[in-house]
Amino acid sequence: MAFITDKAYDADPLIKSLKNGRSHRIIPSKKRINPRTIPFSLYKKRNTTECFFARLKQFRNITTRYDKLKSMFFAAVQLVSATLELN
Repeated sequence: MAFITDKAYDADPLIKSLKNGRSHRIIPSKKRINPRTIPFSLYKKRNTTECFFARLKQFRNITTRYDKLKSMFFAAVQLVSATLELN
């Protein structure tokens, strides 16, 4: 499991807590004396996920969550995701 974030999450307490777990952390360093090296091929995949959520937020009923039931909201997300994938 990988924990992929942007530079905003580059904090020493978070990094230390992730070292104790089993997740592989991919967090680019802010300006540091000794920057960490990360596999940028995995970091580039983060952009695909962010673009998908940006496109998902264009649908008003998902952004504002008009549905009262969790199952209906999940169904709407699945329907929009399938529509976006087909286009």
